[in-house]
Amino acid sequence: MFAEPSEQAEGSLTVYVISEHSSLLPQDMMSYIGPKRMAVVRGIMHREAFNIIGRRVIQVAQAMSLTEDVLAAALADHLPEDKWSSDKRRPLKSSLGYEITFSLLNPDPKSHDVHWDIEGAVRSYVQPFLNALRAVGNFSVDSQILYYAVLGVNPRFDPASSSYYLAAHSLPHVINPVESRLGSSAASLYPVLNFLLYVPELAHSPLYIQDKDGAPVATNAFHSPRWGGIMVYNVDPKAYNGSELPVRVKVDMVRVMEVFLAQLRLLFGIAQPQVPPKCLFSGPKSEGIMSWELDRLLWARSVENLATATTTLTSLAQLLGKISNIVIKDDVASEVYRAVAAVQKAAEELASGHLASAFIASQEAVTSSECAFFDPSLLHLLYFPDDQKFAIYIPLFLPMAVPILLSLFKIFLETRKSWKKPEKID
Repeated sequence: MFAEPSEQAEGSLTVYVISEHSSLLPQDMMSYIGPKRMAVVRGIMHREAFNIIGRRVIQVAQAMSLTEDVLAAALADHLPEDKWSSDKRRPLKSSLGYEITFSLLNPDPKSHDVHWDIEGAVRSYVQPFLNALRAVGNFSVDSQILYYAVLGVNPRFDPASSSYYLAAHSLPHVINPVESRLGSSAASLYPVLNFLLYVPELAHSPLYIQDKDGAPVATNAFHSPRWGGIMVYNVDPKAYNGSELPVRVKVDMVRVMEVFLAQLRLLFGIAQPQVPPKCLFSGPKSEGIMSWELDRLLWARSVENLATATTTLTSLAQLLGKISNIVIKDDVASEVYRAVAAVQKAAEELASGHLASAFIASQEAVTSSECAFFDPSLLHLLYFPDDQKFAIYIPLFLPMAVPILLSLFKIFLETRKSWKKPEKID
C-alpha cells in the first residue's frame, strides 16, 4: 500500500499526514500502522484540525512506542509481587543467550507413526524470527522425539462430544511430569524455552484444551510464563478408517508453527499493540516481528538490565557498609567501576535513541555488577559475617576458658589473703 523507507534509524518513528479525501487509506480508516517505523494519519479540514490531527498522531505514537504495560513487565521482578498481576511477569528475563527446544511427544507409538519436518519448519518460520532478534541475544535451536511420554493429568471424557478434554485448572499439573523427560535445562547456562507437540494416545483421542469458561481453546494449546508452550495435535479420525496400526501421521507444520511463533512472541514480551479506533494495522511480515516492536523490546530489555545492575550494585554497597573488615581487591573494584560506567553509558544511549548500543552497554553493566557481587573473595564474607564468628568460636574456647578463669580467680584470692595477713613482731 505504501512505499515505506528502506532505512530508518532505530528508535525513530515517521508519521505521514495525508489529505482528508486521500485514497491511500480506506475512507472508514483514520490511521495506518505499518511493519516498519512508519505510520499514516488522515488529515481533516476543520478549524480544530491541528488539535484533532495531533491527537491522532499521539495515539499512533503511543501504540508503537514503549507503553506502561511493557515497562511494568520489564520491571516486574524489581517491584512488589502484589503490585502487578502474574501476566506482567510472563516475559523472559534478559539474558545473553536462549535455548529453544522443540519436542514431539508420542505416547502411543504402537498406534501412531508420527512424522514432522521440524528442520524445514525451523528454517522457514523460526529462523527468520530469531535473525530479527539477534540483537537481543544468541539463540540455539534443537529438537527431539520422546516416545511413551504421557501427560501428568488424566483427561476427562465428555459424553456429549465423545471426546476428551483437559480443564484449565489441571494445565499447571501437566508440565512437571513432562519436564523430567525433557532434560534440556539441566546442563544449560541460558534460559531454555520448551515447545511441546503432543499427539494424544488412541485411547484419549480426540483431546481438547478448555479455557476457564469451559469452552475449547481455538489453538488447542497453552503456554506457561518463562517456560514454553504445549500444543495438542489430534489425528484426523478418517485416518483410522481401513488402516492398520500404527497409522502414519504427517504433522501440518504450518499450523503448528503459527501457534509456537505466537507463544514465542508472548514469552519475549511482544504482545499485540493497543491500536487506536479506526486504525488499519499491518501485521508482521515473514520475520514475525515488526521493526518498531524490536525497538520497543530493546527499550524494555535495556531498562530491565539497568534496574538489575543498579540493584546488584546497591546490594553490594549495603554489604560493604555492614562488614567493617572487608577487603576489596583491585579486580573487584575494576568490575564495579566498569559496571557504573556501563550504566551511565546505557542511560546516555537510551536518551539519544541509540537502542542497540544502549542494550549492549546495559548487558555489560549486568555482567560486571554480578561478577563483582559474586566474586569468591566476597562470598565467604557474605556467608560468614562477624556475628557468626562468635557463634562458632565461643563453643570451642569456652571449655578452655573456664579452668583458666577459675585459676586466675584462685590466684587473686590467695594474693588478697597474703596482703591481709598480719606480720609477726618479735
